[in-house]
Amino acid sequence: MHLTRLTVSAVRNLEPLELHPDPGLNLVLGGNGAGKTSLLEAIHLLAYGRSFRGRVRDGLVRTGAPALEVFAEWEEPGGRRRAGLRHGGQAWTGRLDGEPVEQLGDLCAALAAITFEPGSHALVTAGSEARRRYLDWGLFHVEHDGDEAFRPVWRRYTRALKQRNALLKQRVAADQLDAWDAELVQAAEPLDRQRRAYVDRLQPLVQSLSAELVPQLGEGRLAYRPGWRADQLPLADALLLARERDLATGFTSVGPHRADWRIEHALRPAGEALSRGQAKLTALACLLAQAEDYAARRGHWPVFLLDDLTAELDRGHQGRLLARLRASGAQVFVTGTDVPAGLAASGWTPAVFHVEHGRVRRADAADASNAH
Repeated sequence: MHLTRLTVSAVRNLEPLELHPDPGLNLVLGGNGAGKTSLLEAIHLLAYGRSFRGRVRDGLVRTGAPALEVFAEWEEPGGRRRAGLRHGGQAWTGRLDGEPVEQLGDLCAALAAITFEPGSHALVTAGSEARRRYLDWGLFHVEHDGDEAFRPVWRRYTRALKQRNALLKQRVAADQLDAWDAELVQAAEPLDRQRRAYVDRLQPLVQSLSAELVPQLGEGRLAYRPGWRADQLPLADALLLARERDLATGFTSVGPHRADWRIEHALRPAGEALSRGQAKLTALACLLAQAEDYAARRGHWPVFLLDDLTAELDRGHQGRLLARLRASGAQVFVTGTDVPAGLAASGWTPAVFHVEHGRVRRADAADASNAH
């Protein structure tokens, strides 16, 4: 999957731009506050429907502009595709391959991108929402076919949960919840089954990558938590037991929407917290495992976005990561104030883009050669 054209307007401080990135490594260099990260945010937005720094309405739209616009064309084994999104912070419109899109998830499922940025350590250290999104990203992008394609399964569960929560907030009689409990259970079963299967697929990849990136911790293993004590009772019984509490609080306290996972390392003492550096590398191992699984299922790697790489990884890890991505054939975007110290060890010759005061220009051949 290689972006061949990217146009962006009204994204933070970026001036309107059109880029034609290389299919390999693209370095985006500039001073602090120049707009480098905003360029990655635009790509991430098209792939996720939000920025990795927050919601669209939280400052992503340029001050004074009614809406931002991002358009991309890319090539993948199935042919050339294109997608566009106009987003004002609340309302949005999108097009995919020339046709209007009604569900933002359908637009985002087309372009696959994985982002490693300064906040990525939260994947393993913060709350469970990011870890559920991690699982669901993989399933959105690889489980398309069959009677239990992930997107309709996920939407069915989300609708049932929304209806049950609405009834809980109305403090309805307990027996009025029976029908929605049954619907929630029926929607939850395939959702939970797919998440478990996905975690099982990721296990050997995470074990290998974590042992390579954080060898002092040993192999890492994913431990999945379904959102209720599934080893003790079925979800139907868990919902019934929690009904009184749910009526009191006004929301559903058990189910796949409460699912989580954690990573356990073979050499890490029980209960010991990861350092920030260990958390970064552990998160990177999980993201690389996800990319490798995607490639195995789809036949090509997702686009990789690496924000402020030189600040996030030391020289040795930079070189090993870039060499791995080069060998994969992935298209990669790397931002930084300077050329990554580990670039030379990777053997990769990049395309170089300079960002200054929100303006992006492609460097000439001499600049690109010096970057290498």
